[in-house]
Amino acid sequence: MSGLGTLINVIGIVAGGLAGLLFGNRMKDRVQNTLMTTTGVCVLFLGIGGTVEKMLSINNNGELESGGTMMIVICLALGALIGELINIEAGMEKFGEWLKYKTKSESDTGFVSAFVNASLTVCIGAMAVVGAIQDGIYGDYSILSAKAVLDLIIIMVMTAAQGKGCIFSAIPVGIFQGLMTLFARALEPVLTTQALNNLSLIGSILIFCVGLNLVWGKKIKVANLLPSLVLAVFWAFI
Repeated sequence: MSGLGTLINVIGIVAGGLAGLLFGNRMKDRVQNTLMTTTGVCVLFLGIGGTVEKMLSINNNGELESGGTMMIVICLALGALIGELINIEAGMEKFGEWLKYKTKSESDTGFVSAFVNASLTVCIGAMAVVGAIQDGIYGDYSILSAKAVLDLIIIMVMTAAQGKGCIFSAIPVGIFQGLMTLFARALEPVLTTQALNNLSLIGSILIFCVGLNLVWGKKIKVANLLPSLVLAVFWAFI
């Protein structure tokens, strides 16, 4: 059944969020603050691991070398420019404010930031793209099922630390992966191995930026860097 993988992923996020909300409400503020910082550190290393994996390789002489530097600089710089002109961050925050109002969570001052941080953490990455495409073309939802387990754990911890805004990251995940599954056959020729590697590299850097915001407060408008993911795919054909 096409789309089942995204459904499983959404259920995993909601389940993790509800579990985190249950445990988070029983924690003291100092414990929640420590947990949020710890979550940020974990997200930082997720980003670092993905970035290093795609940037570094061993050449024929057995020496370690890096690559993709020019792609990173150009894609992130142009992506930031496009993102700032469109102001994607403001759009996500407005949607978060709307959700906050609809869920009667006006007293939750961290709702919007929790929603944005969680959404960016679980939406960005080649796993979501490849999994959704395999689900759409072959009905193979194994990658998205594995992602659902990872997201369940991540969102559970983030919700315990930041609040119920994290649970609603299931919405952008459902929309993004659902659209990727729907248009899978059209997107398959575009997402070559090199395009996916580029996307994974830039996505990992953006996840690292989310981790920075979690640990040291909002320093980077990560949502405004999202166009760099599209540019990274185009870069593979240059």
